[in-house]
Amino acid sequence: MSCLNVLAQTGRIKGIVLDQDKKPVEGVNVSADGKTTTTDETGFYMLTVPAKQEVIIVFSHAAYGKVSQPIQVRPNEDLEFYPVLNPTSEQLGTVIITPESRQRVSGVTNIEPATIKTIPGANAGVENILKTLPGVNSNNELSTQYSVRGGNYDENLVYVNEVEVYRPFLIRSGQQEGLSFTNTDLVENVDFSAGGFQAKYGDKLSSVLDITYRTPEKFGASAQASLLGGSLSLDMISKDKKWTAVMGARYRDNSLLVKSQETKVNFRPKFFDYQANVAWRPNSRWEVSFLGNISINRYNYQPLTRQTNFGTIDEPIALVVFYEGQEKDAYETYFSALKTSFRVTDTFTLKLIGSAYEANEQEYFDIAAAYYFGDVNTDFGGDFGDVSITQGVGEQLDHARNDLNAFIVNTELKGIHDLKDSNTLIEWGFKYTREDIRDRLVEYQVIDSSGFSLNPPIEFLPTRDQPYTPYTGPLVPYQNVRALNYTVIDRFQGYAQWSRKGHLGESQIWMNAGVRAHAWNVDDRSGTGKYQYTFSPRAQFTIKPQWKRDMLFRLSGGLYHQPPMYRELRDSSGTVQPNVKAQQSIHAVFGGDYSFRLGKNKRGFKLTAEAYYKSLTDVNTYTIDNVRIRYRADNNAVAYAYGADLRLNGEFVPGTESWFSFGYMKTEENLNNRGYISRPTDQRLKFAALFQDFMPVLPSVKVYLNLVYNTGLPGGSPSYADPYLYQTRLRDYRRADVGFSYVFTENNSKRPDGHWLKKFKDLSLGFEIFNMFDNQNAITNTWVRDVYSKNQYGIPNYMTTRTFNVKISARL
Repeated sequence: MSCLNVLAQTGRIKGIVLDQDKKPVEGVNVSADGKTTTTDETGFYMLTVPAKQEVIIVFSHAAYGKVSQPIQVRPNEDLEFYPVLNPTSEQLGTVIITPESRQRVSGVTNIEPATIKTIPGANAGVENILKTLPGVNSNNELSTQYSVRGGNYDENLVYVNEVEVYRPFLIRSGQQEGLSFTNTDLVENVDFSAGGFQAKYGDKLSSVLDITYRTPEKFGASAQASLLGGSLSLDMISKDKKWTAVMGARYRDNSLLVKSQETKVNFRPKFFDYQANVAWRPNSRWEVSFLGNISINRYNYQPLTRQTNFGTIDEPIALVVFYEGQEKDAYETYFSALKTSFRVTDTFTLKLIGSAYEANEQEYFDIAAAYYFGDVNTDFGGDFGDVSITQGVGEQLDHARNDLNAFIVNTELKGIHDLKDSNTLIEWGFKYTREDIRDRLVEYQVIDSSGFSLNPPIEFLPTRDQPYTPYTGPLVPYQNVRALNYTVIDRFQGYAQWSRKGHLGESQIWMNAGVRAHAWNVDDRSGTGKYQYTFSPRAQFTIKPQWKRDMLFRLSGGLYHQPPMYRELRDSSGTVQPNVKAQQSIHAVFGGDYSFRLGKNKRGFKLTAEAYYKSLTDVNTYTIDNVRIRYRADNNAVAYAYGADLRLNGEFVPGTESWFSFGYMKTEENLNNRGYISRPTDQRLKFAALFQDFMPVLPSVKVYLNLVYNTGLPGGSPSYADPYLYQTRLRDYRRADVGFSYVFTENNSKRPDGHWLKKFKDLSLGFEIFNMFDNQNAITNTWVRDVYSKNQYGIPNYMTTRTFNVKISARL
C-alpha cells in the first residue's frame, strides 16, 4: 500500500452555503490556511485543510456579511459544515468542530487510512490493523478473518458505503483467501465497534466494521508494487464537479508466504479484483452513487514434501510426508450496489439502497499423503536431521468436489431526521433480503495407519485398538460428507432509533435508544421451514462530567440476535436444518476514556478502557479448522463471555499515531447441560503494539512496527474429538512485523518548481520483514497414530516463517 507522509496529513471540509431563506448561494469565496475556492451554482464547496490543528475558515460575499469558523479535522476525513449568510451582520463561530466526537460518545474506534496503508503485515489492510486492537484476535496471518470478544468469524458485520459485505462460504484455509473485499487505496474513513453497537446496524453478535470510500476533489493516481503483488487506483472528477469516481485494481500472489512454510509446494495463485465507486450529484439535495466489485481468485496448490520436527531436545521426533495430487479452488464474486440519497428538507434525508451479490465457489482436490515418523538422528557425523528409527507409518487420501452458488439481493430504505434545534436525531429503516444458495458437498478422507484402515472415530470406538482386536466390518472412509442443498431464505428487517444530546446538571450527556426486528423463513424444499422472529432493543448512555480532566464514561448494551446464515444452517453432515433458531446474547459494556496532553509540544494521548459481559442462549456450537467453521445446527448450548480491554493511543512521535493494546477475555459454553468448557475462540490474553517513528538523523526514513501476542486457542485436539474428553490448546501466537520506508518526497516543499519529484505527492521505497523473530506459530495440529504404543501424536501445522518483502509506492 502507498506509504504516506504522515507528517503532512490533511482533511477536507465541504458543504453548502445557504442564505437566510435556506437557499444556496453561488460565488461565495471560501478560504482557509491560504487556500481558496468558490461555491458553485448549487452553493457547494470543498476545501482541503491541515489535519489535527485548528484553522479558521472564512466565507465572504459582496452581498452578505462574512462568516468565520474555527475548525479541526482528522486526517483524510470529510467534515460537513453548512454556514448561513446574513445580508449585513458578520458572524464568528465559537465552537471547534471535532468529527471525532461522534465516534467518542458512541464508543466507536476510528482508524486513519494513512495508518492502514503504512503498517506492515503479511496480509496488510484494514483487518491487519484490527488485529492490533484489544478484544480482536486472530492467530492466522494469511487470513483476513478475525474474532471479537469470544465470537467467531461469522459474527462480524462489515459495511462498505452502508452496504453489507459477505465473506466466502466454502473457504477453509487462510492461504486460499487472497484479497479482502476492502481496497485500502480507496478508503476514506474506518469506524469499528467491538460491541454494544446501535440498533441501526444489523443482526450479528460481535462487532461492526463500517467503511466509507472517499469522494475525490481532483484527479489523482497511486500505484504500488511488491513481491506480493501490486495495485493501481485513480481519482477522477468532472469539470462541473457533479461526477466523481474512484476506482482501483489489485493483484496478489501469496507464493512468497506459502513457500516459506514447511510444506514444499508448487503454488500458482491468481488473486485479482477491480472496484469502482462512481457518484453523481445533480444538485445540492440529491446524490446517486454506484459501488461495484469483481473478484476472481484462483488457488492451485500441489504439495510435494513436508518435514516437521517436534518432541523435546532430548527426544526429538520428526514427521515426514510425501504428497501426490493437487488442489484446484476457485472463488469468484460479483457485487454491485446502487445508493441514492435525497435531502427532502433541511432536517429530513431519505436513502434508498439496492445491492446484489453473487458468489461462485468450488473446491476440488485429491491429495494422497504417505507419512512416517520417528526419532531424529542427532549425530553430526551421520544423516543429521533424518528419521533414524521409525515409530509409525501410514497413508491418507483427501478428496473433495464441492460447488456452491450464492445469489443475495438486498433492498433497503432509510430515513434520517436531524432535528438540530432540539439536538435530536431520529433514524429508521426497512430492509428485504433474499438469499438463494445452491450447494453440493462431496468430501471424504481415508486413513491407513500401519497397514490398518481406520474407521470413523465416533461410530467405531470399540474397534480402534487394531491390530490387537480384529475388525471384520465393512471398510468405510474415516470421514465422509455428502449433501445436495437448494436453500432460499427470505428476510425482513427493520429498525428505529432515537439519539439526543443534552445536559445533566453541568455535565454533557448523549443518549441513544432503539430496537431492531427481524423475520425470516428458510425454504429447503422439505416444507418444514417456518417463519421466525426476533426483537432486539439496544441503548447507549454517555456522560462527560464538567471536570478539569477530559474524561468521558459510556454504558451500552441490549439484546442482540444472530438469525442463521446458510453456513449456520448446515450441520456437520452437510444437511440443512431449516428451523435453527437465532442465537441470542444479552450484552453489557461499560467503559470510558481519558484524553490528555504531554510533553513540551503538548502531544495528544487517549487512554480507553472497557469491561464487557455477554450471556448467550440458543447457542449454535461449532468447530474451527484453520478458518473453516462447521456448526452442529441444533441450538443445544448456552455460553458466556466476559473481559476487559485497554488501549493507549496518541502521538508518541510528533505527527504520527501509535498505540498499545491489552485484553483479557474468557468464554465458555455448556452443551446439553454437560458443564462449562472453553469455546473454540477462548483466547485469554492479548497484547499488541502498533508504532510509527522516523530516524532523527534521516527523517526521510520511516519505521513501522506491528507486534501481536495472543495466548493459545483451544483447537489442539482432533476436530472429531469429544471436546469434553479432549481439551488441549495450541501454542501461544507471537508475531512481529517491521517495515522501513524511504520517502523521496519528504522535502518536496523545499525543492524548486520544476523538480521531477514535485510531480509526486508521495514516492517511497519500502523494505519489510514479516515474522521478524521467526516464531513458529501453529494454526492446527495434524494427528498421526503409532499403532504399537496406541498413542496419537499432534504435530503442529506451522504458519509462515521469517519472510522479506520489497515494495515501491507512488502517488500523484
